[in-house]
Amino acid sequence: MAKEAKDGARRQQVYTLLVEVGRKAGDGLPEGATGAALMLYASGIDEAEAVRESVAILKQADMAPLDVSGYGTLEERLAEGHDIPEEERALMERALAENAVIVAQMTPFFEDEDD
Repeated sequence: MAKEAKDGARRQQVYTLLVEVGRKAGDGLPEGATGAALMLYASGIDEAEAVRESVAILKQADMAPLDVSGYGTLEERLAEGHDIPEEERALMERALAENAVIVAQMTPFFEDEDD
C-alpha cells in the first residue's frame, strides 16, 4: 500500500525487485550467458508502477525481461527481518532522490556443462 503525504497525495517509495532477463542482441551480458538475474531498486507510487518503469527501462537498454519478483519497500523488508546493509540503503535513497531505477547487482546465468 502506497503511503500518503499529509495532503492525501500518494508519495514515491522504493521497491526491491528481482528481474530475470533472457538474451537479446546488444544486451551487454557476458558471452555464453543464457540470461541473468538483476537486483533493482525502483521508485514508484506503488509496486506495480515500479515494476512497469523497471521493465520499460530494461527494454530500452536492449534487455529481455522475463519475470519480476517484488520484495517490497525498505520498511516491509525490515518488518520481515531482512538485514539491509548501509550500501543497500544508500542505493535505495538514491533511487528515491533521483526517481530512478538502480541496478544494484547482476548475476549472469550459464548453462550447466553437465546437462
